[in-house]
Amino acid sequence: MSQYLAPGVFVEEVSFRAKSIEGVGTSVAAIVGPTRTGPLRGKPEVVTSFGEFERIYGDSGDLSLGGTSVLNHTAVAARAFFDNGGKQLFVARTLAGINNTDADGGGSTAQLSTAADPGSVVTFRSRFPGAAGNYTLELHWRDSENLLRFQSATAPLADGELAYLEATGLPGDVRVGDIDDRAPDARFPIDVSGLVRRVGDHYVLVGNHAVIETADGVALAAADLRPEDAPDSDEGVLVAEVVVDAGEANVHFTRVHARSPASGALADGSFATLTLPEGIDVSGITGGTDWGGLTVLHGTLNANGTVFTVSPGVNPDVADVIELPLAALAGTPSAPSASVVLRNFDVDVRLGDADGRIVYSYGDVSTAPGGERSLSQVLSAEPERRYDRLTSPVACSLADGATGETIRAALYAMFAADALQPPPLSVEGPRYLIQMSGGSDGDVPSARDYAGAVDEVNGSTGLAALEDIEDISIVMTPAAAAHPDSHQAVVVEMQKHCRRMRYRIGIVDARQGMALSEIRDFASNFDDSRLALYYPWVVISDPRGLEEHITVPPAGFLAGIYANTDVTRGVHKAPANEPVIGALRFAQEVNRFQQELLNPAGINCLRSFPGRGHRVWGGRTLSSDPEWIYVNVRRYFLYLERSIDRSTQWVVFEPNGERLWANVRSSVEDFLYNEWFNGRLLGSSPKAAYFVRCDRSTMTQNDLDNGRLVCEVGVAALKPAEFVIFRIGQKTADA
Repeated sequence: MSQYLAPGVFVEEVSFRAKSIEGVGTSVAAIVGPTRTGPLRGKPEVVTSFGEFERIYGDSGDLSLGGTSVLNHTAVAARAFFDNGGKQLFVARTLAGINNTDADGGGSTAQLSTAADPGSVVTFRSRFPGAAGNYTLELHWRDSENLLRFQSATAPLADGELAYLEATGLPGDVRVGDIDDRAPDARFPIDVSGLVRRVGDHYVLVGNHAVIETADGVALAAADLRPEDAPDSDEGVLVAEVVVDAGEANVHFTRVHARSPASGALADGSFATLTLPEGIDVSGITGGTDWGGLTVLHGTLNANGTVFTVSPGVNPDVADVIELPLAALAGTPSAPSASVVLRNFDVDVRLGDADGRIVYSYGDVSTAPGGERSLSQVLSAEPERRYDRLTSPVACSLADGATGETIRAALYAMFAADALQPPPLSVEGPRYLIQMSGGSDGDVPSARDYAGAVDEVNGSTGLAALEDIEDISIVMTPAAAAHPDSHQAVVVEMQKHCRRMRYRIGIVDARQGMALSEIRDFASNFDDSRLALYYPWVVISDPRGLEEHITVPPAGFLAGIYANTDVTRGVHKAPANEPVIGALRFAQEVNRFQQELLNPAGINCLRSFPGRGHRVWGGRTLSSDPEWIYVNVRRYFLYLERSIDRSTQWVVFEPNGERLWANVRSSVEDFLYNEWFNGRLLGSSPKAAYFVRCDRSTMTQNDLDNGRLVCEVGVAALKPAEFVIFRIGQKTADA
């Protein structure tokens, strides 16, 4: 009560009406079963489209359970749910042994896929277990600019600098090695071409590919000019000053080097590629070593960008480290076309092999071990955003002490060698592919796996994980119907879950190919108004594109029909006589006489009708109680109970007297009047449709003394016109 201690005007807000009751939603569904990938523990995720389902739980590809390839019924049912009008679907992924898993999924029979270099400097692993995690990672290097620079000049080289020398018309006072001894009759002027290095005041011929041609047409190779006492030497002597001041001679030097890329200066050991023309002969440059038809070489550049070191292992047919001076390539028949340093890159995650569909991409990843764009940050094992934890398929970890050089070397060690070299005459460049392996889907989940377990530390699993979500009203386990040994036990677990949660109904699938006697025997195992059984399976087009059509359980279709009927008509309408969207036909054609055997047993049939398509032709529960024989009646009462339950929580601890009773009556009556007015209750007037009692007639003094408020509500539910009968007879034409 307010206190008034000083004179004044006081304005207070009060309510003169009872609190209204808002109807709860009934179209939210949940599915439990194995999927290709996705989280295993904690609060199940809600998806609002099949595309979102695929991003988190994988596509409709087959599962490998217990070494046998089986249809991914969970994904197919999710697709059918959305195709038939469903809007919200909670997904609880289950695996064999899921209750024994840790937070990362380890401990079940399913396995994570991995990829690592021999030294485990870089380790990739799938975020969730499953055979779908055997991804192929394709790296696209961002530093794609050509770094090669060719500079031709007549100025002399700096001391120690390499360049390709081309000199013609050199006079006779030029000394080239011991040319006078080896070719005493040589005529001048002579021509010299080859790789040289300046050493002090002279030039040194480097390698054996230099050619000296005299005026009389005699050609001498550099190897022929080596001193006899140094047969293994790879350098001959050329007097420098005479060359550059040769008067009428034509002398110029070609310098070749790799400039620094836009991403930063070169450092010793910068990983790069070198593209060479097809058929180039480099044996003279490399001391006789050749690499066959390779046109793209992988290796490192030095800090000056003048020497390219060809690395073994990542280059087929290259067994040893080879230092290749870039300047030497200026004298080859065709100069190299490009050199690209490899630093930052994008990663495409492909499903399966190198030609598989891209399911995720990571952008602007750096080989540097620190920073926001490093592998361990972009592919973090624990992303900050929950959406990334659900959709990012791959995590990466780096060894302690890893550097940029060791990380790049580790990546090269993991690249598929056959993809680094494009085929002959191919317009495609090399592909940097890393294949992950070891992922598996484990064994067939058991009833215990579907039931799950409550775990407040790592997160609950299976059906138990759905207990913390109030909005769910429809539950299904379609994948269980494909495994006869555990199917009935899984349905029992779903039954227990629906009874425990009170306001849920479970959709039960028949097993594939059941005969009439078998489905009747199966239905006789249950007597529960919170279960609805459907028969037979549905034939649909194969979403995988592997076969013309496949046969799948009907639960996903029915859950979508339930949800769509609730929205378009209301939960009071029986989810029957509705088309099954996506059905080509049904696995068994059920006729009227066969349904006369099944319908009394609570088995809802799916039937095809000429001119009316494929429809749900049954709306019963598996209950033997006549009050709860129809699905819509059971679900409508669950809707009423839950709506009243949720919207009258304000009553708790209110003073339990006449005023409170009147408010409760008014709230419930207003809610039921709206239901009657919208045609959801039977009766020509509100009085005939419902009653609400909350007074001394419903409560004794003992109830009041023990803090109990008792309100009795009665409603006249609308039952479906299951049997439509027209009585027609003859009539005389009386005047």
